[in-house]
Amino acid sequence: MEFLNYDFMQRALLAAILVGITAPAIGIYLVQRRQALMGDGIGHVAMTGVGLGFLLSWSPVWTATLVSVLGAVLMELIRWYGKTRGDIALAMLFYGGMAGGVMLINLAPGGANANLLSFLFGSLSTVSESDVTAICVLAAFVVLITLLLRRQLFAVSQDEEFARVTGLPVRALNLLTAVTAAVTVTVAMRVVGLLLVSALMVVPVAAAQQLSRSFAATFAIAVAIGVTVTIGGTVTSYYQDVPPGATIVLLTIGAFIVLTALATPLARRRARALAAAQPAGDPAECAVPDNGDAAGKVGV
Repeated sequence: MEFLNYDFMQRALLAAILVGITAPAIGIYLVQRRQALMGDGIGHVAMTGVGLGFLLSWSPVWTATLVSVLGAVLMELIRWYGKTRGDIALAMLFYGGMAGGVMLINLAPGGANANLLSFLFGSLSTVSESDVTAICVLAAFVVLITLLLRRQLFAVSQDEEFARVTGLPVRALNLLTAVTAAVTVTVAMRVVGLLLVSALMVVPVAAAQQLSRSFAATFAIAVAIGVTVTIGGTVTSYYQDVPPGATIVLLTIGAFIVLTALATPLARRRARALAAAQPAGDPAECAVPDNGDAAGKVGV
């Protein structure tokens, strides 16, 4: 535990824990909305914010947050109004964001010497005290949104039309989800990196779904997996001198593989137990009638 004696490791571990909480917390809604790659797109756009921070000599975390939020809002607008050309517009936004970031960093005074890898793939030694402060503030915003509005966000993620009929402000909630995802990307930027953050938003949720179909249980398990792999990846990175972002993502994928291997036989065993418990000789519950009452019987 000697790594706790170093200030940079204390900052890195605190940032890693916050990332482990926030990434799956918003990722579960993106998975439900079938927008698993949204975090990857926002990460490309955030690179322009990083370059803008270097150019203006401001904190890259805050400028990346601002640009990411604007990019996420634009992504939602393209999704609403883009129609058939929406995918082309999104592609230009993603790749333009990455190219713009590289250009701005090279135009900034001393920017040519900036370590882009620390932003793209994460770095323990680059987490400063100001970064920790920004990460804490942004992480608090993400946690509050994902917990206080979990029912509304879940309803919109499951069925937008039904949520609209019930009176929920669907577009406002979609925008809030996109903005929260953008904030999460910048929270994770220093630990996991812009190009790998999407994996931490999606894979823990997919792993948790192997064990539970309940939203609350999946949420809790995904966050637990996120915290475990970020702490494990950070400590492993310190001792083995390997990139933290890549280590965290590989541990996350490993957790998914292990949980999938464990869940498959358990699911088969539960299915056999359920089939054995089903009373024999009672076709009324399982047979689908041929008349017009079929729809009513299926819902029983």
